[in-house]
Amino acid sequence: MPQSLTKLYAHLVFSTKYREPFLDERIRSRVHGYLATVIRDLDSPWVVVGGVVDHVPILFDMGKMVAPVKFVEQVKRESSKFVKTLGTPYTKFYWQRGYGMFSVGPMDRDQAEHYVRNQEEHHRRTTFQDEYRSMLTRYGIEFDEQYVWD
Repeated sequence: MPQSLTKLYAHLVFSTKYREPFLDERIRSRVHGYLATVIRDLDSPWVVVGGVVDHVPILFDMGKMVAPVKFVEQVKRESSKFVKTLGTPYTKFYWQRGYGMFSVGPMDRDQAEHYVRNQEEHHRRTTFQDEYRSMLTRYGIEFDEQYVWD
């Protein structure tokens, strides 16, 4: 086969270190835009970023050029550097060490996109921790509560 073709949608979730509320109204849209730009620069042709003050869910087409672990590493590193340039209140900004990445089938993409775009509404009903535990359980990912949060 002379051509490599992919369509791999992924739902990536990570939070600020200790879930500190760094992503306030003043910077949130800029951070989301920057995350989307970094992801597009990694040859990901489609991306939607959402979130609230302490975490971001990102839905994107993984593309075919970068391995997932390198992808996440670069997205977190570059966006963390960017946030620190946004002023004195953000100089101690860090993302948590870990992340969750979940597959999304093409038939479920619209529902996942709605979820990512409506985070504020969603988190009026559930905490990030409860939601993340639910995702891990739904995907059959075993985890030790002691090591999920940092």
